[in-house]
Amino acid sequence: MPENQRPAAPHPQNAAGERILDARSLRGLAHPLRIRILKSLRHDGPATASQLGDRLGESSGATSYHLRQLATHGFVEDDPARGKGRERWWKAVHNGTSFADDLHTSSDPEVRGAANLFLHEIAGIHTQELSTWLATMHDWPEPWSTSGDLSDFTLNLTAAQLHELNEKLHAVVETYRAAAPESDAAPGAEAAQVRVHLHSFPRAHQAR
Repeated sequence: MPENQRPAAPHPQNAAGERILDARSLRGLAHPLRIRILKSLRHDGPATASQLGDRLGESSGATSYHLRQLATHGFVEDDPARGKGRERWWKAVHNGTSFADDLHTSSDPEVRGAANLFLHEIAGIHTQELSTWLATMHDWPEPWSTSGDLSDFTLNLTAAQLHELNEKLHAVVETYRAAAPESDAAPGAEAAQVRVHLHSFPRAHQAR
């Protein structure tokens, strides 16, 4: 096989099917619209550039450009089974994203800037999702209207214990992912797509 026809190396991912971001792929993803496009494809399913434009309030030209950039970095790909004629459908390649360990300690200003943009955008999406739930929770029938959770806890932990806590919480979530139906399957009468946010971080203690 000629050199330029060799299949691309698979992008690294973890056991949960999440893409592990390195410095290059992080820079390719760290744009507000690209993050929102990828979120929409993961949560709401495959779409065309025009459909994504309608979903996100953007022009189809903008979504088309950023879809191509996401494809260059291996985050999205064609969904030929859905395409009709010249209509091009896109789908997300991975279930989610996670940081490679060295991204948290990088001294490269460009990498740190991309990481900050990405994390702040994700935090904004979480805030928006939570606000939407609080505004619409009473529109859901029982028991959905009372099944959500908005809790916080303060624990005294070492860094190692915090890491262990996060690993255990992720493992619990993965047991429910494994038991869930395929994402392409129609939701059952008793099932709904559920968003789970896990935020854990140290804070400086304020002296009295």
